[in-house]
Amino acid sequence: MFKIGLCQMMGSMDKNESMAKAKAMVTEAAENGAQVVVLPEMWNTPYSNDYFREYAEAEDGPTVQFLSQLASENDIYLIGGSISELDGDKVYNTSFSFDRQGNVIGKHRKVHLFDIDVEGGIRFMESDTLTPGDQTTVIETEYCRIGVAICYDVRFPELSRNMALAGAKVIVLPAAFNLTTGPAHWDLTMRARALDNQVYFAACSPARDMEGVYQAYGNSCIASPWGDFIAHTDEKESIVYGEIDLDRVEAVRQQLPLLKHRRSGLYDL
Repeated sequence: MFKIGLCQMMGSMDKNESMAKAKAMVTEAAENGAQVVVLPEMWNTPYSNDYFREYAEAEDGPTVQFLSQLASENDIYLIGGSISELDGDKVYNTSFSFDRQGNVIGKHRKVHLFDIDVEGGIRFMESDTLTPGDQTTVIETEYCRIGVAICYDVRFPELSRNMALAGAKVIVLPAAFNLTTGPAHWDLTMRARALDNQVYFAACSPARDMEGVYQAYGNSCIASPWGDFIAHTDEKESIVYGEIDLDRVEAVRQQLPLLKHRRSGLYDL
């Protein structure tokens, strides 16, 4: 059993202000007993192709150093949402994870880029600026293995299944659904990924900023291995807490052994 805290924060155009807000919320979550703390997608970068390269940093840049220190100061595992990462001339949407000593224990580059054009809704082409990653990410903690994905990755169930097969009992998703896709698909998708893989699924969104360049849906939540929500918030700034009961993961997997009943030869591609 351990406690997770999702920091649904509202970022700023000023990276220093965003860092200050992240520090305050992560510290509060740790003080309230969270042993694993999560930040949202692109929490220190305006979510727009106009800003991804401008705000991008190298892996050894100030934001990763800041997150490392934040983890060690609070004696927590920190899944640092995602930031705009610069590697050579390429820019990635990248999530760095840290252990309680501040060591980087995982790095996930968003695999599936958000290139959509919804009639009457939103058009967004991340590939205009970003490069996709090419790996499934599962980190080792003292509690269990935790899978990490980013936003649009959740719509590809094969990725979450790969994490479960690699031993993940929790999957964490920094994500920023919008006001078109969020009301339609957010709750349904998070519950489905939890249920399909019999894991706890924790999705951490930015808070909604109607004055910002991108309006996130919010609604950070935690779904159980049975597919029900154990925690859920609205669009405003808040910290969402949930108790992760690993015995429940095992019980659900024994009672309804989906993973054991897979017939991989029929449908693995």
